[in-house]
Amino acid sequence: MIQKNFLLNREQKRIKMIPFSDEELLEPVKVVIDKVRPSLALDGGDIDFITVKNGAVYVQLKGACIGCASSGSTLKYGVERQLRMDIHPELTVVNVPVGMENDIENL
Repeated sequence: MIQKNFLLNREQKRIKMIPFSDEELLEPVKVVIDKVRPSLALDGGDIDFITVKNGAVYVQLKGACIGCASSGSTLKYGVERQLRMDIHPELTVVNVPVGMENDIENL
């Protein structure tokens, strides 16, 4: 019984309770991406918005951001933080590797 409750609680944590459809999130996410773009450009980088799927925002880092050791921190504490502050606290960001733009289901 304890294991069943643990698994149920674990599964419930995975379900995001974002009160917006992916389509409704598209424009607000684009606005936030454009908001953080200048800070990336200061270090020679850029970011492309790919899509939103199930509350996950798929982006692709460009320029100096590709292969940068700080790119994970940039996504988590820059892009994702801004999305969560401006739109909804359960949004997450996924970096799409070059060449995987049309295959995000397999990330």
